[in-house]
Amino acid sequence: MPLIPADYRPGWPMNNGHISTIYSAIVRKVRVSGFQRERLELEDGDFLDLDWTHSGEPSERVVILLHGLEGNAQRPYMLGSIRLLSQNGFSCCAVNLRGCSGSPNRKYASYHSGATQDLDAVVRHVSKRPNVSEIYLLGFSLGGNLLLKYLGEAWDSNKKIHAASAISVPCDLHDSLHQLNQPENILYARRFLKSLKAKLWEKRAQFPERLSRQSIEQIKTLRDFDEVYTSQAHGFMDAGDYYTRSSSLPFLSALTTPSLLLNARNDSFLGPYCYPEALARSHDYLYLECPDFGGHVGFVQGKGTYYNELRTLEFFKSQIPAGK
Repeated sequence: MPLIPADYRPGWPMNNGHISTIYSAIVRKVRVSGFQRERLELEDGDFLDLDWTHSGEPSERVVILLHGLEGNAQRPYMLGSIRLLSQNGFSCCAVNLRGCSGSPNRKYASYHSGATQDLDAVVRHVSKRPNVSEIYLLGFSLGGNLLLKYLGEAWDSNKKIHAASAISVPCDLHDSLHQLNQPENILYARRFLKSLKAKLWEKRAQFPERLSRQSIEQIKTLRDFDEVYTSQAHGFMDAGDYYTRSSSLPFLSALTTPSLLLNARNDSFLGPYCYPEALARSHDYLYLECPDFGGHVGFVQGKGTYYNELRTLEFFKSQIPAGK
């Protein structure tokens, strides 16, 4: 598909990528009521907490939502999309990745950018619900990378997944880490690292034989964290191997599900490899939209509804089977 032209033009100061990113992550407030939590037991003995919401009766159309690094189902970017999708006839299943629901997960391993087996477990679980005939996937940042890799790996053998939307996605994890290490992003990197290390101390309490105090205290960067924990806990040789094998970019060419990839040009988390323009031009299923503005999941728009939320709704509606 050709690149999708973007007409998103926020006013000052939201045309500044850092301001829109920070405002959307910290200041924005979204209220959605009526969540029902379901605990999905996984085959390896761990669990995922799923937060469901419906507009009226459960719909045959379900959107599975995936949050970003150190997020959860109640983040504003999740709630904003849930609110709009619910208002338009979709049921929403917001996934709290392992260890992100407020309850520590049971295993030493937790979640990471390429853990597609957990998404597959959710898809299979939702597919079995008797009223569900259509599934749509929506992911933000890490969650967007996860869903694109999942679709490219062709885990899903049933035909219930009709479309996907991936917002502010670090398609190349090496590239994104390089950007996060730049001076302009030091506050974001420190914020992520503080949250990740706090959870790692909890892991040490659960598994003292697996983690030493010294190894945690030596973690000074995000790459250090991935060397000490992410790679070792999830079967990778090292952080570099984790980034290579978990990036969605190599899997995009294999997509057979219509997928919208919305990455802002002024997203300071993303480098040039996160904008696969050449591939999108010749791809039948990858719809790439790269507005000049939007920061990292910061597509601020008037009246409380964000540009990415409207674009996701429009895209999903365009992929609803004819006559339904």
